[in-house]
Amino acid sequence: MHLTVDAGNTDAVFGLYANDTWQFIWRTPARADEAAESYEARLRLWLLEATIPLSAIQHTVLSSVVPNLTPTLRTMLGSLFGHEPVVVGPGVYPLLPLEILRPHEIGADLVANALAAYTRYQRNCIVVDFGTALTFTTVSGAGKILGVAIAPGLRTAIRSLFTNTAQLPEVPIQVPDSALGLSTTHAIQAGIVLGYEGLVRSLINRIRAELHGDCIAVATGGLSGQIPSLRDAFIDIVPSLTLEGVRLIGEMVLAQKQP
Repeated sequence: MHLTVDAGNTDAVFGLYANDTWQFIWRTPARADEAAESYEARLRLWLLEATIPLSAIQHTVLSSVVPNLTPTLRTMLGSLFGHEPVVVGPGVYPLLPLEILRPHEIGADLVANALAAYTRYQRNCIVVDFGTALTFTTVSGAGKILGVAIAPGLRTAIRSLFTNTAQLPEVPIQVPDSALGLSTTHAIQAGIVLGYEGLVRSLINRIRAELHGDCIAVATGGLSGQIPSLRDAFIDIVPSLTLEGVRLIGEMVLAQKQP
């Protein structure tokens, strides 16, 4: 069994992969101020509830975009399973079948998205990741990361309004019945949720135009299904695509390191 960890700015996602499928996926808030022992206790409990012994975990791989959390999770995994995890970063990128734009600047999650899309589709592809940030990672059919666009995520935008204005509340991410908001809640939902539909379609269209139309789009991330009217913009919605990319990176690195 392979344990894959993808630590983002909101959640840390733990996935257990075996027999060509994700057996379990667990989420917990990503908190850089938590001790390694807290994450270890949580992981031990999940494995116990799933009746999976520690000895069944053969390999571990860690991707993190939270620098202060990376050493905590790395220490926890190494201590718990008795071997160092593969850590996604510039040090392992040369072992991947990707040409990576600015390897010391691009987020590990974006590299994972690009690798998963390249492996799955083998053609020009935009990966739209609906997370804390809304990211558009474009990878070519030849495995070159062509570029990235980044905007605040849906929940981040709503929280920004709530935090920085005196009278606007934090509202749920729901598609309103109309763009003409008749209450404060519906007004925010119209501006953010419906507005983001236009943002996503516009950026996909601009990227496709720069690639002369030869480009598919796939959605991922925890909020990838929150705007149903965007469904037709994507050939697929794969919430676990980032996790899949992290897993593939781990497997590729381990395969090339073995004698």
